[in-house]
Amino acid sequence: MLGIVLLTISPLVGAIPGPGGIIVAGIGLALVLKTSMWAKRRYVRFKRWQPKAARWTDLALRRRSARRREALRKAADGGSGN
Repeated sequence: MLGIVLLTISPLVGAIPGPGGIIVAGIGLALVLKTSMWAKRRYVRFKRWQPKAARWTDLALRRRSARRREALRKAADGGSGN
């Protein structure tokens, strides 16, 4: 419920100078993804549709699976980070 409230007030916070609206929306989205099965299914569809963008969103949401995949990817690349 708190995630939905944060998502709805993010446009209001966005009207204030600064990046506050983006931060509030990101926190709200993370809370919704943690608690809603519907949102999780939509997120999986998004990850299949846009794998590169999903990598960044996983890292932004600080998901453990993202850190594990990133470490495996870096090990496979030889630690070059590309």
